[in-house]
Amino acid sequence: MRILGINAVFHDTAAALVVDGRIVFAAEEERFSRRKHGKRPVPYATWELPDLAIKHALAAAGLTPADLDLVGYSYDPRLVLPSSELDLGDPDDAIRTRYAERAPEAIATALPGLDPAKVRFVPHHVAHAASAALASPEAAREGGCSVLTVDGRGERISSLAGRYRGGALEVLHETGLPQSLGFVYEDLTRHLGFTHSSDEYKVMALASYGKPRFADEIAEFVHATGDGGFVAKVPDFSRWAPPLADGESWDPRQDTGQADLAASVQEVLERTLVDVATWLHGRTGDKVLAMAGGTALNCVANSRIWRETPFEQVYVQPAAGDSGTALGAALQLSADAGELVAPMTSAALGRSWTDEELAQWLTTARLNFTTPDDLAGEVADVLANDGVVAWFDGRAEFGPRALGHRSLMAHPGKKENLERLNDVKGREQFRPVAPMVLAERAEEIFSGGPIPSPYMLFVHDVADEWRERIPAVVHVDGTARIQTIHEDRTPHVAALLRAFEKRTGLPVVVNTSLNTAGRPMVDDPRDAMELFGSAPVDVLVLGPHLVRRNEFTKP
Repeated sequence: MRILGINAVFHDTAAALVVDGRIVFAAEEERFSRRKHGKRPVPYATWELPDLAIKHALAAAGLTPADLDLVGYSYDPRLVLPSSELDLGDPDDAIRTRYAERAPEAIATALPGLDPAKVRFVPHHVAHAASAALASPEAAREGGCSVLTVDGRGERISSLAGRYRGGALEVLHETGLPQSLGFVYEDLTRHLGFTHSSDEYKVMALASYGKPRFADEIAEFVHATGDGGFVAKVPDFSRWAPPLADGESWDPRQDTGQADLAASVQEVLERTLVDVATWLHGRTGDKVLAMAGGTALNCVANSRIWRETPFEQVYVQPAAGDSGTALGAALQLSADAGELVAPMTSAALGRSWTDEELAQWLTTARLNFTTPDDLAGEVADVLANDGVVAWFDGRAEFGPRALGHRSLMAHPGKKENLERLNDVKGREQFRPVAPMVLAERAEEIFSGGPIPSPYMLFVHDVADEWRERIPAVVHVDGTARIQTIHEDRTPHVAALLRAFEKRTGLPVVVNTSLNTAGRPMVDDPRDAMELFGSAPVDVLVLGPHLVRRNEFTKP
């Protein structure tokens, strides 16, 4: 079956295509529209479909709308209040639900030739759950797999705990609104001067600079209830630290408790998630826990769940936020149809270009370039000499992490490269950058989190003897959010890391996403060339081709 999945209701709008149980394509709308998160999560935006992502998904498989068997829409308006009661409840719900109810007709209008009867509503948290459990390599095929989803909200719930077996979901607990761990973290994000539903990862980074001295007081508002659920009420954060103005950057020299507040909420979040996951294991006894929802992008909490619960493995789908519900909707419909769903083996599910097409982009832009026989060696030379490299290779990643396909790279042994890269990207200086490491070398450098870790969704402690050798990737608390590099998944990056180690003795390279602050990650060659032309980057790698700053343009 040919099944299109769509996320359109909240933010991180996206489309995914599953054909005969195999993931063919998945991408966020922002990569094509160049609007961060695709749109803001306001009810009036519900009507906006990920038109460009849908277009590229169909093109990737050579399909027309009429060729589709089903379309999964990752929200079920029937789970909200009945239509007769909507206008008496939350006006935002009324607006959002009115639009969602008409999604089949709207999608059919956007995709001429599609029968609107082929559109199926998939509940938001079921789509999250399917995106993790059905995509995981350990997935719920025979022995079963536990699943936990936590975010701001779905239709009526903010969390689901359950179990997949043979493609079918058994729900063991749902936490109903208004209790929401996601809402608590979102409100803290606003309180600290950041943009909610966007900058929560900045709060996680800031938390490492503080002490959780308010945690026990905040736990009165946020805690597990012992039955798979939790209480999560948004407190008045001003009682612990004054708010920062919108856009005001946190300054450690002028901190008035904000870092301690971030650390305290982070601590309470972690405790609650560990308690819920431990309860879930008690009900299922499974070896594997699959996680999704925006909260599953909190890699510090993920590592604590891995360390402190009885689960032997924790799998987090790389597009764990709302964009992943497009994939989950398609996977769930595929499983419901009796298809054996193939696991996700890579996050590289977006667009790509041939070597010849990339050369044509560069030629059209009148850029001097070479196609070296030893690309890895030449790029390793640049990095070893402290150059910054923009790396564009293969299919674009699905999800918020750069995983060796759209990356900025630098030397990890130069402490000043953290500040340098944050300046290049226009980011706050308290934010860390991450290390790529050869999978076979990871355990001698990093501990305290699962290895392998191919999607950069856990944090690890950096061994004492390595902290001075790779200071650029060591966060203030001595941890790093690693990506293990595997020959079969990213062979060109693996070759680069081996070449870099020959020159420096370090099997690690700094990796951060190929974008500047407030802009989506680079997707196509034009995006990459625009970034190279406007940022202090020394080398652009476009597939097998290399452009050097000092040979930038043709005469």
